[in-house]
Amino acid sequence: MSVWADVLAYCLPNRPDSLFLFSYSTTKNRCRNGLHFAWSADGSRWTKIGNEYGFLTCDYGSWSTQKRMIDPVLERNADGIWFCSWLVNENDKIIARTQSLDLLLWKPQEFYKESVIMRPDRSARRDSIYFSNGEKAIGQIHKVESRLVDNLIGRYDQKAYRSQLDAEQMKDDALRFKGLLPVRTQLTVQPGPIKRISKDLIGIFFEDINYGADGGLYAELIQNRDFEYNLHDKLGTDPDWNAMHSWKVKGDGLTFTVDTVQPIHIHNSHYALLNVKTPGSALVNEGWDGIALQKGEKYDFSLFGKRTTGTSSAVSIILRDNSGSVVASSLISIPSGSWKKVKSTMIASSTVQAATLEIIPSGTGGYAFDMVSLFPHNTFKNRPNGLRKDLAQTLADLHPRFVRFPGGCVAHGDGLGNIYRWKNTIGPLESRVPQRNLWGYHQTAGLGYYEFFQFCEDIGAKPLPVLAAGVPCQNSQDGGAGQQCGIPMNEMKAYIQEILDLIEWANGDPKTSYWGRLRAEAGHIKPFGLELLGIGNEDLISEVFKDRFKMIYEAVHAKYPKIKIVGTVGPFYEGSDYEEGWKLATELKVPIVDEHYYNSPGWFINNRNFYDNYDRSKPHVYLGEYASHLPGRPNNIETALSCALYLTDVERNADVVEMSSYAPLFGKENHCQWRPDMIYFDNTKIKLTTDYYVQKLYGTNGGDEYVPCTWKIENENDAVSKRLGQSVIRDSHSGDVIVKLANLLPVSATTVVDLKGLVIGTKKAVLHVLKGNPTDTDAIPSESAFEVGNKFDYEMPPYSFSVIRIKGNLLMDKILNR
Repeated sequence: MSVWADVLAYCLPNRPDSLFLFSYSTTKNRCRNGLHFAWSADGSRWTKIGNEYGFLTCDYGSWSTQKRMIDPVLERNADGIWFCSWLVNENDKIIARTQSLDLLLWKPQEFYKESVIMRPDRSARRDSIYFSNGEKAIGQIHKVESRLVDNLIGRYDQKAYRSQLDAEQMKDDALRFKGLLPVRTQLTVQPGPIKRISKDLIGIFFEDINYGADGGLYAELIQNRDFEYNLHDKLGTDPDWNAMHSWKVKGDGLTFTVDTVQPIHIHNSHYALLNVKTPGSALVNEGWDGIALQKGEKYDFSLFGKRTTGTSSAVSIILRDNSGSVVASSLISIPSGSWKKVKSTMIASSTVQAATLEIIPSGTGGYAFDMVSLFPHNTFKNRPNGLRKDLAQTLADLHPRFVRFPGGCVAHGDGLGNIYRWKNTIGPLESRVPQRNLWGYHQTAGLGYYEFFQFCEDIGAKPLPVLAAGVPCQNSQDGGAGQQCGIPMNEMKAYIQEILDLIEWANGDPKTSYWGRLRAEAGHIKPFGLELLGIGNEDLISEVFKDRFKMIYEAVHAKYPKIKIVGTVGPFYEGSDYEEGWKLATELKVPIVDEHYYNSPGWFINNRNFYDNYDRSKPHVYLGEYASHLPGRPNNIETALSCALYLTDVERNADVVEMSSYAPLFGKENHCQWRPDMIYFDNTKIKLTTDYYVQKLYGTNGGDEYVPCTWKIENENDAVSKRLGQSVIRDSHSGDVIVKLANLLPVSATTVVDLKGLVIGTKKAVLHVLKGNPTDTDAIPSESAFEVGNKFDYEMPPYSFSVIRIKGNLLMDKILNR
């Protein structure tokens, strides 16, 4: 009897009530492919379920080196619960363990030291089987009810079908829509109550990734200004990444070393020590890919310095272009004895793409320097220690309703010692605590909490700081891997107080509050008005996490009940952490939870009803990180339009989805750890992507009322209707009506827009259109005048997103609604 005969027998009505199920793993992909299943009717002829599909994969450790499952053991107890345990690698002696009722949905994984806890299921038998091609596998044979095998096969088939839909791309549209004629639709406003929706729907998420802060938004032009770079920033992979990085000596008359004997501050322990034997030599800094200068602009230079030996105090500061010409210069005086901050201002005589800074002592002897800084005088809103003006303005132009900061993974850090602590980022720059950035570089903390809050105020956005939930990143590889670690319980009280102190610092009275007084002394007397606070980011919802999150949530809620806490439901939009995260948030009555997903354009097209059936009585949603990803990770019309289409549905559900933010925000050219990003830049130029323009169109055309409509499409092809989207919203403050129309088809789509029942103040509207071929990366929206009425026609171009903003009549609204 062949295997196919065995399959046929399984499919017949008289198939057996029980079958044999085989669980196993392989060594392929360094044991990263997870737990596999095969089934048999007689225990001898085996059929793989999903051709080695991973029904369970390992969560332990970093993506780059871990996530491995070695020698899994699967056993079922007397209550019908399945337990699976495995070794996570060959060295750590860590056992992972999880459980499931159906082999489909697994509990969050827990990790144990093998030497401390030896689970009984690790001593279970190992069975060997052979597949029809002679391949041998080692695992466990289980006799199970046929229904269980049905469910496994069904799950794989469902995943395969969803994967097929997710893989749909516009490059196949010529075949998919062969012969398709222009489509006609009708959009009709329905009488009845208008639904209130979140006015805070569109915001931005800033993370220090891709050199987004130092070398990017933070306007400092000197790299490694504090001499605190160290090998650990890159986990020892770059021997040149040390305290001297970005600095070099020009000439033979001086030597340059780094010392720690008498630092400015204990948090800034390294400083430069120069021993000058022959005047004229220089200590040179190259900035980030050079120092960009603009003709006629002022640049503020400063450093902490002292003379250790010698009598000459004069030091020349020179900005030089790559031909050796002086672009700007100044002369400063370095005192002897103790550290002193010295300042000067220089004006650039020409525009330079990549200048260098030279520090040239005029005499012999010893000099100590630290916190060497060069700032453009003209920062965003002219803030000292401020932001690069053009980059900050691109964010302001999005009209974001909130800013989430300081990051996702950056916030909870790579290991306990790398958790981002807000108190380390306020106060004088020399007292702030720099640290390793888990994306593989260094954080000066120059762009800290004070600057983040100030920026939010400057652009009229709500601050949304995100703090670790007492656990580090689930992918930690520094000082412990996986989610098995958390801040020790005897330290949690102090950590929770740190979180409470943040709220007091942001909102406290400057006269009666200790932390409010510190904020006022830093220059901001008025409270910042913090309303939102994120706790956790993409955490595995383990018992370690649950215990700490609950402690934090209850303490904050008890003392500051008006603060809206944003929780987390794991790193994905489905699976065990997602299920457990929602369960925990519902149990605690967390106001809002943070969902993340990075998916293909096909996913966004085929999951447009994702939020339609969310329970409105449960926690609301912050779609905190999302983006559309294609092979090669480009930003183009296809990625942008798939997000624009999906956001029409998010607006429809903006009574439960309160906030959203595309991610990541910034990517510095030649320094990207992640693509795609919304905004690319170098030292002088900014590249605004198609995805940026979609976010801007939504951010500048938001509202707080959703207008119910019927949407009739004169085509019965499901693939056609999925690629057409609409949203009609209203801004109650201006009375404006905003019609959004997305067409992801290769043909035009003409729609009759019937706005009966809405009060239109004028026939003149503004039309914005983003369109192009799917692969276009440089498309920008057009803007034009457009005439409307209570009923009008509009032809959506192929592959386009259109926004029609119609001026409302607030006076008439008040009369009608009186």
